[in-house]
Amino acid sequence: MDTAPLTPTDISRLKWRCRRGLLENDLFVERFFRRYESTLTLRQVEGLQTLMDLADNDLLDLLLARKEPTGELDRPEVQDVLVQLRQPG
Repeated sequence: MDTAPLTPTDISRLKWRCRRGLLENDLFVERFFRRYESTLTLRQVEGLQTLMDLADNDLLDLLLARKEPTGELDRPEVQDVLVQLRQPG
């Protein structure tokens, strides 16, 4: 079940959910979708949604590796997606 493909509707909803107020965050997220959209797993979606619950500045700090996930965020699915989001263009 972890590797079940998402439907086009699922992807569309996820993209809408990932829209951010800071352009810098949007650029990271857009690049992530360009690379991984066709192979996203439910585990990746869970990690991405957890990150999207953060305030924009907190998310940007993680994306730029100014901070690392701690506490509730320090979970494998969040760490894995964060590595993917941080990959350079």
